[in-house]
Amino acid sequence: MAKRVHQPREDAEFDFILKMSGVPVLAYFIGTWPKAIEPCRTMDLVVGGIADEYAGRVTAVRADITRCPAATERYGITGAPSYVLLKEGEAVAHGTGLMTTAEVRESLDGHL
Repeated sequence: MAKRVHQPREDAEFDFILKMSGVPVLAYFIGTWPKAIEPCRTMDLVVGGIADEYAGRVTAVRADITRCPAATERYGITGAPSYVLLKEGEAVAHGTGLMTTAEVRESLDGHL
């Protein structure tokens, strides 16, 4: 995974990253249950590449659903992997399931 992807250990750290980011935040939520592991690993690669490509324009955050339950609930996350694009803390785009790099780019480009 790219070094540019933040991995908060808890909700307070997730919220701190959001507060400190001066750019939109691409938060993607992962699960650790058996059916979620492989799709989430694939999204790690996609988001890692996006984090490098959009460095300085987007902050990428990888949040574990079990470690960040308040953020998971706040943004209506119902499955993993899921993502939400946040501008000033407000969700402007979201999706659930495996996405390609092109799909993530398209979502980001429409809001940056």
